[in-house]
Amino acid sequence: MALADRLLAAWYAGHPALALLRPLEALYRQVVQGKRARFLSGESPSYRAPVPVIVVGNITVGGTGKTPMILWMIEHCRQQGLRVGVVSRGYGAKPPQLPWRVCAEQSAAQAGDEPLLIVQRSGVPLMIDPDRSRAVQALLASEALDLILCDDGMQHYRLARDLELVLIDAARGLGNRRCLPAGPLREPVERLQAVDAVLYNGATVDREDGFAFALQPAALVNLRTGERHGLDRFAPGQALHAVAGIGNPQRFFNTLQGLNWRPVPHPFADHAQYSAQALSFSPALPLVMTEKDAVKCRAFAADDWWYLAVDAVPSPAFQAWFDTQLARLLPASRLS
Repeated sequence: MALADRLLAAWYAGHPALALLRPLEALYRQVVQGKRARFLSGESPSYRAPVPVIVVGNITVGGTGKTPMILWMIEHCRQQGLRVGVVSRGYGAKPPQLPWRVCAEQSAAQAGDEPLLIVQRSGVPLMIDPDRSRAVQALLASEALDLILCDDGMQHYRLARDLELVLIDAARGLGNRRCLPAGPLREPVERLQAVDAVLYNGATVDREDGFAFALQPAALVNLRTGERHGLDRFAPGQALHAVAGIGNPQRFFNTLQGLNWRPVPHPFADHAQYSAQALSFSPALPLVMTEKDAVKCRAFAADDWWYLAVDAVPSPAFQAWFDTQLARLLPASRLS
């Protein structure tokens, strides 16, 4: 098990040896709390966009379902007649310049795997730049938009925001509730008191402190042909190789098991780069991966490689709450 995986397991199991890291945690907390205090006081400059900005992020290390939720929000806002754009850091991307407009035909190496997935699935205008305020300005200079969704960026205080949504994995929660490096938190747990809404990925019902949402398997898509098949493409009990290079690979493997298949798990690091050789497993079985991994593997995919398309399904209460926020943030003339 890699060091990062051991550390992640320790954070969520509450390993006593993590107490040795508390002096570093105290220093980290001081830095992040000072950064936020300067933002709130106006001491640190931040860019205020002429349209509402909604940040969809987390305070934990690891995957919480942000990309599917962003995709749901894009579609939901479009149904209201809104012109939506997205900005992202573009983790791991190496574009020719920054800011960079992501297009569907680009490579994941150039655009980043998550931004490319979002554009290929939705066709949304999307700009990447570690400086998200600069990304917003570049996007607005090229598109007439009503609303900007910021993929992650909770801790990027150079960009002012109108709404903050935090996603939490319902099964893992906040681990030992300590900040890096003694725990998985990017900001102290008290930060949740200041956000507009918390959504729990995998919760079956809304909670007193947040809304529920689920990731619902929608289809199997062939990497080589793009053919879309129902979830009955494989019979119950089908053995298959399962590849996941996401923040929480086990969640993907559990999903496949929940579909009554028998996955042979192959976890990779988040944002992993792949090759045909790295994915040559024995025995020969169908291979199923996440959509985020698929954008990096189409060029060398075998005939029986598939990705599982999933859709975020937030609770009715969240949908009603979100519509109320859109009505508050936008002129009535913009909402259909």
